[in-house]
Amino acid sequence: MAEIMIRSLVLGMVATNCYFVMNQETKEILLVDPADSPEIIDRQILKMEGKPVGILLTHGHFDHMTAAVSCQERYGIPVYAHILEQEVLENPDYNLSGAWSEAQGMKADHLVADGDVLELAGFDIEVLHTPGHTKGSVCYYLVNEFVLFSGDTLFERSYGRTDLPTASMQDMRTSIARLLSSLPDETVVYPGHGESTNIRMEKRYNPLA
Repeated sequence: MAEIMIRSLVLGMVATNCYFVMNQETKEILLVDPADSPEIIDRQILKMEGKPVGILLTHGHFDHMTAAVSCQERYGIPVYAHILEQEVLENPDYNLSGAWSEAQGMKADHLVADGDVLELAGFDIEVLHTPGHTKGSVCYYLVNEFVLFSGDTLFERSYGRTDLPTASMQDMRTSIARLLSSLPDETVVYPGHGESTNIRMEKRYNPLA
């Protein structure tokens, strides 16, 4: 099992969590949801003395991917997103950039599907398709480390909005139920906004539990 280091920054106008997931043996870093401010992201990477090898997008909203293209080009690394999320990434009306800031869109390099296991930076990362916030929302589960990056699906004692384009409250209920029933209680959850939590706590306190 790789020795993991997780750091985070809160970036952008919607206070989004950008995560830096480093294998301390190889110094390889995965960026999860590079939300904004590529220059701040770069300073954090320099501080960690690591090498970025990939970008994981939990979904396509602008507040989770505004810096993705800059990081993609600067470090020459691929972007991963769910196959159903490409339309959201490309469409400013769906990714909400047109309503909040300058309209933008992008394409992922690798489109993933539910059940895929990505071998990146020395970690085995299972892709869990968790629609609800968007149709292609995913959570990334580090199988051996019991760590979940849940994007805007599962929050501390809460869950993501379901009143946005491609969202569904019914899907959100199903996705939350899946996470809480299938993941170990000790799994640490790193959400797209707010504080970290764990599956045991969410089984007890989440309103959709």
